[in-house]
Amino acid sequence: WGLMLVLSVAIYGSHAPLLTLCKVDGMIPFSSTSVVVLVELTKLVFSLLFLQKKKLLGVAVSWRHVAPFALSALLYAANNNLVVHMQLFMDPSTYQVLSNLKIVSTALLYSFFLRQRLGMRKWLALFLLVAAGVSYSCGGLQDPGSPSKMQLHITLVGLVLILVYCLISGLSAVYTEAILKTQAFPLSLQNLFLYFFGVLLNLIGYFWSRAEGSFLEGFSSWVLVIVVSQALNGLIMSVVMKHSSNITRLFVISCSILVNALLSVTLFNLQLTLLFFIAVSCIGLAIHLYYGV
Repeated sequence: WGLMLVLSVAIYGSHAPLLTLCKVDGMIPFSSTSVVVLVELTKLVFSLLFLQKKKLLGVAVSWRHVAPFALSALLYAANNNLVVHMQLFMDPSTYQVLSNLKIVSTALLYSFFLRQRLGMRKWLALFLLVAAGVSYSCGGLQDPGSPSKMQLHITLVGLVLILVYCLISGLSAVYTEAILKTQAFPLSLQNLFLYFFGVLLNLIGYFWSRAEGSFLEGFSSWVLVIVVSQALNGLIMSVVMKHSSNITRLFVISCSILVNALLSVTLFNLQLTLLFFIAVSCIGLAIHLYYGV
């Protein structure tokens, strides 16, 4: 468990720096839809390999067991596309700040649908995670050559879309956790169902919004690192949701800012600010309150 969680923290934290390394003249040279398709396909292949090691004699599977994963994959696909389109109505900094609301939406849906009672101490811990994310997004890292004051901009449409995004993000995570836990099938078989629909739906999305250029145009070795790492992280998160909870996933994502900050300082010569240390303090206090560590 410790190794998996540390690895997941590292992958979450390295995602943004890896995307920056992929940029050419300040632009992402590849299709984000292509990357999502390859990530889902990689997870599907790994699930097939893991499934070959399982003995599934006597396991009866019907469409009623498989169909729920189609909705889960649809929710994830909708959110992946929403991330891209809603940033037309806000600047990246605003997105980073407001996307922290998905911590609240996930916790509320987790408590309501999975009937998990969270006491005041645990709710305080989760709101500290939100505070940590907002603090870090508002200027935990600073480029010495840029102005320190951050300007936020969002339209009314952007505000609606970010709220929908946070709602779908929490719903997709909690719904998937519910399916994984209520079915008695091996996780590798459940992942097979989920990622099959993931590949199918994202392929449809790719051909629906296909732009000029080939499927692999703009790919580099860094993009392949992103594909493999994101696929591995998806498999780890399925283990977390099957045997732990989405709350653990939220703590993993919050802790990833430590890795993000370390890589950003090392690779891009950014500087840590007071807000970074406030964010780290909030995360440490949140872990103490929630887990008693």
